Amino acid sequence: MKSRGDGETTTSNSNSKKILLTSLSAMVAETSTFPIDLIKTRLQLHGERQSALSLTPKPTRATTNTFKIAYQILRNDGLFGLYNGLSPAILRHLFYTPIRIVGYEHLRAQIRPSDHPLSLSTKPILGGISGAIAQIVASPADLIKVRMQADTRMVNQGLRPRYLGPFDALYKIISQEGFGGLWKGVFPNVQRAFLVNMGELACYDHAKHFVIQNQIAEDNIYAHTLSSIMSGLSATALSCPADVVKTRMMYEATGVDGKAKYQNSFDCLVRTVKIEGFGALWKGFFPTWARLGPWQFVFWVSYEKLRQIAGLSSF
Repeated sequence: MKSRGDGETTTSNSNSKKILLTSLSAMVAETSTFPIDLIKTRLQLHGERQSALSLTPKPTRATTNTFKIAYQILRNDGLFGLYNGLSPAILRHLFYTPIRIVGYEHLRAQIRPSDHPLSLSTKPILGGISGAIAQIVASPADLIKVRMQADTRMVNQGLRPRYLGPFDALYKIISQEGFGGLWKGVFPNVQRAFLVNMGELACYDHAKHFVIQNQIAEDNIYAHTLSSIMSGLSATALSCPADVVKTRMMYEATGVDGKAKYQNSFDCLVRTVKIEGFGALWKGFFPTWARLGPWQFVFWVSYEKLRQIAGLSSF
């Protein structure tokens, strides 16, 4: 018979393995899909300058799209330009992904009845809570990632980039904006994380069990692929507006005469809709979904396989 101490040690070892495996899987997924995230960020920032400085509806501006931005990055920065800001992105996932994944599993285990699985209405709440907590911790790294991704646009305009690297960005943000500046845009960031994980974790969890229980596929790569596609679509539809607001608020430090361009996330939301239309809230939807799908596929396939190798049960 195992003692209480033995049980706690086993649980601690299991959680340590999960944290390590989620970190490794997230690093692989992030590196594989980062260029799409960069393009998405550029799309979301397109037209931001006009909406932040003017309230004149529908200002004249050049149109752009996913392929045009990708071409501009390759032409101006080369292949490695597609990975500008990768290091803070990976750093972010070393905090964000383990907290949200392991946190969701922990919450699920705490409240799940022993005789039947959680209801579909409960899973989104657990996913949202775990994602929000994880994003609060990882928000500084997310801020640095967005700023460094946007810096390449300044270089293309003949201007000097604001930051030389992630540590230089960290130092300058604290020096110029204070320690609290590292959490600029934290509220829209948390809102987005809540919505993303509400759709992603809950949908993946539910879809996977649905596919397996209905014998559509076994607990293998086919089930993981179907589940990741469905969760990616739901997560993108729910989170894209909050993602646009988050990206714009985190990118902008100050506006005209040193004043903040947006008073808060609601002000950013209103200005974006008023100047660029309601559809602007879903700017970057295709690259967002195109990244979430492959990201989740790579992550979940890697994570589930590593769990199997480590002797852990399926997610």
